[in-house]
Amino acid sequence: MDHIVYLDAKAKELDLLLAGHKTMIIRGATGRKIPYGRVDAGDVLYFINNNAEGLVLGTAKVSNVILSDKLTEEESARVVTENQVDLQLTKQQFDRWAGKRYLVLIGVADVEKTDPFRIDKRGFGNMDDWLPVEQIEKVTIKE
Repeated sequence: MDHIVYLDAKAKELDLLLAGHKTMIIRGATGRKIPYGRVDAGDVLYFINNNAEGLVLGTAKVSNVILSDKLTEEESARVVTENQVDLQLTKQQFDRWAGKRYLVLIGVADVEKTDPFRIDKRGFGNMDDWLPVEQIEKVTIKE
């Protein structure tokens, strides 16, 4: 399965991933929302910065996935803190994810820059920061 993943441009997440400083991505919510249960080891992630340029700029392979059970705010904050070395979150990012009831921690490997390309987002009614796309070729815009 391929996934389009929006990264925090202000926090320079893509740069941190490419440099190897950041080796894990986090997502969380009050309920079990995407990518909870929809991402597996071996899947491929396609990275776009959340700065409206709309270009896929990098790829990575999912090395492992950790899905939390329902967490208290304290448990959630502890999980984020314990994984901070791999996550490399800014204070704002930490505050965003710590305290969520359900967390998804996605380990990444083989992070690479890619020739930039655009995707067709029309098929996604609910634009989120994580889009499972089955196969990237189905949403790639040929220019």
